[in-house]
Amino acid sequence: MTFCFEDISGIDIGLPCEDIFNSVASHVLETEGCPFEAEINLTLVDRERIREMNREFRGIDAVTDVLSFPMVELIPPGDFSGIKEDSPEYFDPDSGEIILGDIVICSERAMEQAEEYGHSVKREFAFLIAHSMLHLLGFDHEDKEEERIMLEKQERALSFLGILR
Repeated sequence: MTFCFEDISGIDIGLPCEDIFNSVASHVLETEGCPFEAEINLTLVDRERIREMNREFRGIDAVTDVLSFPMVELIPPGDFSGIKEDSPEYFDPDSGEIILGDIVICSERAMEQAEEYGHSVKREFAFLIAHSMLHLLGFDHEDKEEERIMLEKQERALSFLGILR
């Protein structure tokens, strides 16, 4: 697995962010049955940058906590059966890993939300990674049932890793 991590936020959130990313992302991939070695990128940014990205890619001129940029369309969510290893559009030609996509987290929003929700920054950061990983795997929360499924999967992953509220 290749988990690329970059912090360009200029904000120290006081966590081993790369280690948390690796453990949460690995667990979600394992739980969801990803049959491939995967490549995922995580970038931490500040409020200004995530607002710019949210405006550019979603047409929403507001700060958000996390953005997900899936590179593979999995239908139904989490179903890798339609992805073949000889599909060059999905795999890095050098590593042979499936390129699942990019996650962008706003460090400031993660810290603010931890305080708002009354739990640790570690819990919020891990939650945002789990949430975004599920988006990379095709899950969404457009309706109540999809939202319930995502929340259940996120909570199960964080509980297994001992990252509790």
